[in-house]
Amino acid sequence: MLEKGFTAWFTGLPCSGKTTVADGVAEELRDRGYRVERLDGDIVRKSLTRDLGFSKEDRDANIMRVTFVAKLLTRNGVAVLATFVSPYRERRAKSREEIGEFVEVYVRCPVEVCIDRDIKGMYKKALAGEVTGFTGVDDPYEEPADPELILDTDKETVEESVEKVLEKLKELGYIS
Repeated sequence: MLEKGFTAWFTGLPCSGKTTVADGVAEELRDRGYRVERLDGDIVRKSLTRDLGFSKEDRDANIMRVTFVAKLLTRNGVAVLATFVSPYRERRAKSREEIGEFVEVYVRCPVEVCIDRDIKGMYKKALAGEVTGFTGVDDPYEEPADPELILDTDKETVEESVEKVLEKLKELGYIS
């Protein structure tokens, strides 16, 4: 059913809602008969990139590997929904260039809301100094300069965010 593959790249702070929204989009696309793959930061780091840490070099290597997988899936007509903090603009730009059919979705959410949503306690550990190099606390997040779509997950329901993504994919000609 999918005429050409694409990668929707969800980027934003930890706990901003990337995974929740992408899971909703995936479910909706599957219900419509599309072939969908989810690439998620937590899952990828348990398999494909388990040898990497969180230095800038390791974060870039993580995204390089994911980009390679997303490119292969995209070129084979799959709707790829990738959810990664991917904090650096330059690396996201390289992913866009390499994948080609790339839709950047900025999942924007104030860090205070992300902290409130954090069920794993990652922000708490970072704020206490138990974890260093944590994006949004002591490591930078570079907001996208010109994403195809911005979701304000502190102001929208999950359903509204999912609908906005589907509308953008339709507008861009990736889904009907």
